[in-house]
Amino acid sequence: MLGAIEAGGTKFVCAVSDDDLNIIEKVSFSTTDPEDTLQRIFDFFDGYEDLKSIGIGSFGPIDVNKNSIKYGYITSTPKQKWIDFDFLGMMKKHYNIPIGWTTDVNAACLGEYELGSAKENNSCIYLTIGTGIGGGAIVNGKFIEGFGHPEMGHILIKPDPKDNFEGVCPYHGNCLEGLAAGPSIEKRYGTKAQNLSSDHKIWGIVAYYLAQALVNYTLVLRPEKIILGGGVMNQPHMLDLVKEEFERLLSNYVEIPNIGAYIVTPSLENDAGVTGGLILAQQSL
Repeated sequence: MLGAIEAGGTKFVCAVSDDDLNIIEKVSFSTTDPEDTLQRIFDFFDGYEDLKSIGIGSFGPIDVNKNSIKYGYITSTPKQKWIDFDFLGMMKKHYNIPIGWTTDVNAACLGEYELGSAKENNSCIYLTIGTGIGGGAIVNGKFIEGFGHPEMGHILIKPDPKDNFEGVCPYHGNCLEGLAAGPSIEKRYGTKAQNLSSDHKIWGIVAYYLAQALVNYTLVLRPEKIILGGGVMNQPHMLDLVKEEFERLLSNYVEIPNIGAYIVTPSLENDAGVTGGLILAQQSL
């Protein structure tokens, strides 16, 4: 039996599956403080004595450098109670089994790469646009990581001349996350993004920012597929707006696959992260 943890900044999802990745049970609960959240994790997995491994995809930033003394830590997160928390270490103290460790977006990327929208490809990028913006990339089955993991949501982009918003990122202000994540929309207009009409001007502005990022990722990594998830992309008109802006900004400079198959939404939908966690658990064996 395999286990998975999708550790998000807002909620945690824990799941167990059989060896063929068929989910047997899945629970979710709000992200609170580390002590309470860990106890909920233990309460769930302790009910499965034949658990062989666990895969964790965690919000971050996290330390993924196995040579670092803080490997397995959540590091400089905006969630104050989780700063410098040894997540992996605490899990290993409780469970003497292999435990895979990566970012939440890497886990979702892995799920889509193996079983979702990119399963026929050798490379892909997964970007989530919701409460924050984060991204993961896989090339030939391997995460792109080095000294640390990518922080695709914090790249610097050109502000739209029609947008004088200063951004909400506490580190950079008007980086991609600061201008295009859900909280930036709420901060501008005092309401949740889903409450705005489909013809509101903000969607064109957000699409412009996301398209800039996708052009940059395309030019640097040349992936075969880009998958866009997260709550902002639940707006049915957003995908077409992003594609239109992307083609305009790229201006045929480099060849890409057919745009309809190149920029897509996750076929695993909300299960991409937990599925990737289960695959990570399988790989850790």
